[in-house]
Amino acid sequence: MQFIMFSKHLAPLSIEEAARRVGEIGFQGLDLTVRQGGHIQPEEVTSRLAPAVTAVRKLGLDIPMITTNITSADDAYAAETFATAAECGIRHLKLGYWHYRGFGQMQAQLDEVRTSLDGIARLAERTGVTANIHIHSEACLSADAAVVYLMLKDRDPKQVGAYVDPGHMTVEGGGLGWMMGLDLLSPWLNLVAVKSMAWVHEYDPELLQEHWRPKMVPLRQGTARWLEVFRCLAQIGYDGIISLHSEYQGSYSWRDLSTEEVLAQSAEDLAFIKYIAARAKEGQAPA
Repeated sequence: MQFIMFSKHLAPLSIEEAARRVGEIGFQGLDLTVRQGGHIQPEEVTSRLAPAVTAVRKLGLDIPMITTNITSADDAYAAETFATAAECGIRHLKLGYWHYRGFGQMQAQLDEVRTSLDGIARLAERTGVTANIHIHSEACLSADAAVVYLMLKDRDPKQVGAYVDPGHMTVEGGGLGWMMGLDLLSPWLNLVAVKSMAWVHEYDPELLQEHWRPKMVPLRQGTARWLEVFRCLAQIGYDGIISLHSEYQGSYSWRDLSTEEVLAQSAEDLAFIKYIAARAKEGQAPA
């Protein structure tokens, strides 16, 4: 497996410095943000991505995937992003999100997304860069693995695939829903994100009641059952990219950590998930 770190929460650092720092704590590279507000802006992709990849590879690390906000082949700089990634030897790209528009619109919205994915699949086929749908809980259309399955059904996984996120999948399916989702999407599984959430109890004035909401926590503390997750991955023979998401800054996090604290926590998370991955290989059948 190739363990890399999502660059979102290393934004204060240059790409080269971010790569150097994650390499020092055991990562093999970066999942680089190429989107508005990211390390590379979409309009800069043709001028900045190749030098970034070269600089990172000189450090003995890699950028095997990039994270974008692309949701249509007609998006500004979508074609340039796919083409430049291909030129750099980057074979995987994370798509952006389609936000759920509200009750009563699901079927129509799903039909629209499938049409958009047709165009994205053509870009992927032309460039050899696979586009991947990230599973993200709550208001995203891709919150549920079964919905992602409907988006991907009958598609070539080399063109459009699944970027599974067991942390988010546990939020939406905390019993065995996450496992059923991995099972369902296994033919399209190209990327795995690692993060974990706990449930926080609070009063919501809009709902007029107490409720529970998810909050990012270190991997050892969260609700995702990592040993079982990695046993499932071992069972299907997954040995690809593992992107660790250190979401420890902002309102969604457990604490508002500095960049240095994020790196320190990421080192702990990486050691934990590597240990889990190794243990999972000892007995591949999930409980």
